[in-house]
Amino acid sequence: MPSIFASNNLQKPTYSLLLAVCVAHLFNDLLQSVIPAIYPRLEAKYDLSMAQIGVITLCFQLAASIFQPVVGAYTDKHPKPYSQMAGMLFSTAGMISLAYAANYEWILISVILVGIGSSIFHPESARVAYMSAGGRRSFAQAMFQIGGNTGAALAPLLIAWIVIPNGQHYILWFAVIAMVSQFILGYIGRWYSRHLRLVQSRPKKAILLPDLSSTRINWSVAILLLLIFSKYFYTASITSYFQFYTIQRFDLTEVQAQVYLFYFLIAIAVGSLIGGMLGDYVGRKYIIWFSVLGAAPFTLLLPYVDLFWTGVLIVVIGLIISSAFAAILVFAQELLPRKLGMVSGLFYGFAFGMGGLGSAVLGWWADQTSINFIYQVCSYLPLFGIVAYFLPDMKKVTFRPLETN
Repeated sequence: MPSIFASNNLQKPTYSLLLAVCVAHLFNDLLQSVIPAIYPRLEAKYDLSMAQIGVITLCFQLAASIFQPVVGAYTDKHPKPYSQMAGMLFSTAGMISLAYAANYEWILISVILVGIGSSIFHPESARVAYMSAGGRRSFAQAMFQIGGNTGAALAPLLIAWIVIPNGQHYILWFAVIAMVSQFILGYIGRWYSRHLRLVQSRPKKAILLPDLSSTRINWSVAILLLLIFSKYFYTASITSYFQFYTIQRFDLTEVQAQVYLFYFLIAIAVGSLIGGMLGDYVGRKYIIWFSVLGAAPFTLLLPYVDLFWTGVLIVVIGLIISSAFAAILVFAQELLPRKLGMVSGLFYGFAFGMGGLGSAVLGWWADQTSINFIYQVCSYLPLFGIVAYFLPDMKKVTFRPLETN
């Protein structure tokens, strides 16, 4: 099977496809973000501990992470234009199951189904975003990310509006959203199929590889994964437990706590877009460095400020810390251009895995100490960003054709 990436010589992004992928990502991540948004209601209804909340996240994130590199590696060789529709069927089943979950074990099965759907969705969707990028790869990945981040931001507001006043069964409305998204995924699948046929009819083209040693490439990938660990371990502390933090520390209601979580999540959406746009111009290395390390002063302040400044800082942290993911993913794709599906699956999977592991560890730790102590410890995680100094500057790296396909 010829490489669809080497053949992508578009000068400008295919904006209609980018928009479709963005909206599809919005729906997918809206569904998966229902899970943490519903935590306070599940905790009260089933008398769950913070450790049990963490295990819910761990089960979801493991299901979402383990399969992604496998899916990506398989579709590198055997592209599946309509696989995203299959993934959405799993997510739909998970939403229906979660709406009727009557015990803790049932909840775990439900979130695993959503996780499997997400693991199928992301590698091929990231591939389509790459194909439609033209010469603006960071921008295309940022558009893809802003869709997912916007969906994640909307989840707590929709939960506060639809589910909290009416009950757990109203999660069924999110299954309706999943079914509507299939029309968009069908459009993407048809475009993808046509693109594959077009690629197969074109002359073979060389793959351009960075002129770096395999050791330098491997170390660079390891640094990028360490930065993903720092970013997503910290983000897990917010998405899983920030509602409990604001309820306990500032005596907010459940709905008010959802709004403060929304502030963080919408800031992540905006920051992703800004970071992706700047990455194409100022260099991805510098965006990565600023994004992770630059959040440190604000995360260090967060556990010690009042409610007003908590709202301000959580927005600033979300804007800064989210600006790196598109740059990190494109950076890795440029290092390993022959394995783009596998790379996308690896990095999305690792991000989900770190989020799940972080949530489980932090939940257990919160039971042993306190939520406030967790935020004091996690505030130091962005300091890992200093390792971005050791990444190569890809603007100065030469690329050479190594093989044809």
